[in-house]
Amino acid sequence: MGRLFLVFIPLFLCKICVVSRLSALSHSQANMSDILAPQADRVMELGEWQQRWQENRIGFHQPEVHKMLRMYIDEVVAGRTGVRFFFPLCGKAVDMKWLADMGHSVVGVEIAEKAVQEFFQENNLTYSEEAVPAIPGAKVFRNAEKNISLYNCDIYNFSASIEGQFGAIWDRGSLVAINPQDREKYSALMMSLMAGDCRYLLDTLIYNPELYPGPPFLVPDDQVNALFGGHCAVKLLQSTDALSDRHKAWGLDYLLENIHLITPQ
Repeated sequence: MGRLFLVFIPLFLCKICVVSRLSALSHSQANMSDILAPQADRVMELGEWQQRWQENRIGFHQPEVHKMLRMYIDEVVAGRTGVRFFFPLCGKAVDMKWLADMGHSVVGVEIAEKAVQEFFQENNLTYSEEAVPAIPGAKVFRNAEKNISLYNCDIYNFSASIEGQFGAIWDRGSLVAINPQDREKYSALMMSLMAGDCRYLLDTLIYNPELYPGPPFLVPDDQVNALFGGHCAVKLLQSTDALSDRHKAWGLDYLLENIHLITPQ
């Protein structure tokens, strides 16, 4: 009787642990929905992004290589040479030229043709322009010398069938810019573009979404794990206080910039 009792207690406690975990998970998911609710239905049409470029309302563009890319470039490259980098929603990021100068190749996708043209012009790079048969209405702008190809199209029309898979992804200002309701579709696309040795550096922002409608949007760490954790290892590399006067003008009282490294597993 004593032995049966001893066996019963651990099984009973184990059942309590499982129930507790499920309850905590459910509670966490409910909290996530509450946190994301203020921005959940926010939609930016592609035409609005194009208009921003036409009007030069591009406060998100940085004229210098992003400090987090500089800081973690060795972590991303991981001793490899000639890495193929993918830049989602690339704009005219100077990071692309910086990586190309190191001998890496770059493929970017951007909806605003003006941004793509300005990238080449401002970096004194010649380029060719051609249609992309697999994507109706799309164009690709290439500089053969630096091995840079920028696709002017909707990112969801891009796929691995166009340019294959990549050894690295630098996602600064992309996941935080897409419409919140599209995040699962977006993460599925990113994972389909990851080669087996891909190292995906992701930059996200944490702030109170009740104070600012976005974009850029809030992307909590728990959601990053939910989006990618089923198929990839997700590691938070750094969390930095990034609040500036510009962000205070948005009405924010705090802003964290989080850098994640995502790798296939």
